[in-house]
Amino acid sequence: MTVLFLCRQNAGRSQMAQAFFERLAPAHRAVSGGSSPAAAVHPAVVDVMREIGIDLSGRKPAKVDAEMLARADLVISMGCDDPAVCEYPGRKVEDWGIEDPSGKPVEDVRRIRDLLRDRVAELARRLEAGSPSGIARS
Repeated sequence: MTVLFLCRQNAGRSQMAQAFFERLAPAHRAVSGGSSPAAAVHPAVVDVMREIGIDLSGRKPAKVDAEMLARADLVISMGCDDPAVCEYPGRKVEDWGIEDPSGKPVEDVRRIRDLLRDRVAELARRLEAGSPSGIARS
């Protein structure tokens, strides 16, 4: 199964979610993208992920495209604040409604990181149980 994690800049939430999914659900594939990718992953995000042993320093934000969507079995948005991230004809996008860590104090970025870790762990458990449906959150 391929899971596509989306956010506006692909520089924070979706990068963290992809990294957690790669660790917690190694039998599946994760990709991430954004509607308006940043030049680099947010430094605070790199720092808080490094604190828990995950290195995002080599990751590059990517623009979501039709090929990514076509290959994804499940599409999860970090927050539907941008129609380009959540409205794809014929494709259900699940919205986790997680706030953007950009420009936030490091304590908030850590809280967002931990929330994402919990959400991705729940997703991994559901996939392991064979039930990708019913995981949408608002």
